[in-house]
Amino acid sequence: MQTDAMVSTTTNPRQQAHELIDRLAPSQVSAMVSLIETMLDPVSRAIANAPVDDEQLTPECERSLTEASEWLKHNKGIAHEQVLAELGITQEEIEQFQAPK
Repeated sequence: MQTDAMVSTTTNPRQQAHELIDRLAPSQVSAMVSLIETMLDPVSRAIANAPVDDEQLTPECERSLTEASEWLKHNKGIAHEQVLAELGITQEEIEQFQAPK
């Protein structure tokens, strides 16, 4: 069995990844699976590669955000699923939506 001090001699990155995963503790493997799933998810990948939005908020947007924050201090938030149901939209429809070209 390979110890942590041993270094893989393979030049195949896929094989090296397998060897490294085999050396992880079960909790680390679980975290690695989550990371890989995120890396393979196109939405997560797009968000990770999106440019930083450094556009300044308009005074109107700032007021709206302040009002929403104040409202949430005194009211329970509305679940995403509830909003979709009230609009007659499913999460699956959103995920499958393609903008017209």
